[in-house]
Amino acid sequence: MQPITGFYLRFKPHILMVLAQIAYTFMYIITEASFNHGMNPFVYVTYRHIVAGVITLPFAYFIERKIRPKLTLALFLEIFVLSLLGVSLTLNMYFTSLKYTSPTLLACMVNTIASLTFILAVILRMEIVNIRNPRGIAKILGTVVSLVGVMTMTLYKGPALKNIGHALVHIKGSTGVVEGNWLKGSLLTVASCITWSIWYIMQAYTLKRYPAQLSLTTWMNFVGAAQSAVFTVIVQHKRAAWTIGFNIDLWSTLYGGVVISGIVTFVQLWCTEAKGPVFVTMFNPLSTLLVAALAYFVLGEKLNVGSILGGVIVVMGLYLLLWGKELDEAQINLKGNEEPKFSSDENNFKGEA
Repeated sequence: MQPITGFYLRFKPHILMVLAQIAYTFMYIITEASFNHGMNPFVYVTYRHIVAGVITLPFAYFIERKIRPKLTLALFLEIFVLSLLGVSLTLNMYFTSLKYTSPTLLACMVNTIASLTFILAVILRMEIVNIRNPRGIAKILGTVVSLVGVMTMTLYKGPALKNIGHALVHIKGSTGVVEGNWLKGSLLTVASCITWSIWYIMQAYTLKRYPAQLSLTTWMNFVGAAQSAVFTVIVQHKRAAWTIGFNIDLWSTLYGGVVISGIVTFVQLWCTEAKGPVFVTMFNPLSTLLVAALAYFVLGEKLNVGSILGGVIVVMGLYLLLWGKELDEAQINLKGNEEPKFSSDENNFKGEA
């Protein structure tokens, strides 16, 4: 029993991030179904984070009432910017792009977040890169390889694979992407990936001053929902857009609010504090593979050779980066005397065991 417990404690962040990516996989599919049903993306983002805020509020209030720092004006402004980058601005661009592209492309483009976050972390000296060491070379090479993979997916489509059977689930309009809007959707996706990367980096700094993950999750959800609501009211004047029935729109909102903006956001904040922002973004390729498989086998969506080739290259690059980072942590732990910037697995879990 002890080896199993030790394995779980050591790889707890890894397990949590794998589960988070599985949750993201279903989000891609269910939101595409909802948007094709007529759900407005801006309304979806607003409702989703209201649901998340309501769900996380009681847990944050009671569980973290003794450890939650006092909320100053400066800290609130920081949370306001954090909510803008992680909720209202980023997600509105992101889900709007889903109307013009496909869930497979979005899942592929999200892989750029890890590379962008790594570059920002190096610039801000949150990550150490020694080009004379195999670890540093692995990090740099992994970043370059992953970016090459993303460019391959974006610029080269190649022939489409023949579907091996009929779609098990039919989503109205899921294969009817307008080609003229593909560039518009791609640009929105790229912009959202850039702001998302900044969000991950900023989380690490905010958590140092506000080390209460549940409370920070709740604040981001409510503030982000308010920001999105103001934006939505400006661009959407039809009252009917705010009305959702007992259908896929409701289920996608509840799933996005409870699972993604609630549970997954909290898990990511916890892992960011434990392992750093670069670690959290390294698991994005898993959802890429799962989304592509679901879209091809279940939804009957076309799968191009370029997407497969680029996806393989991206995964190779990002896990080369992960290998380099894991070796960094191993060396830090061997030193023993020096405390890492982000807690190592052993140090982080001593208080939880």
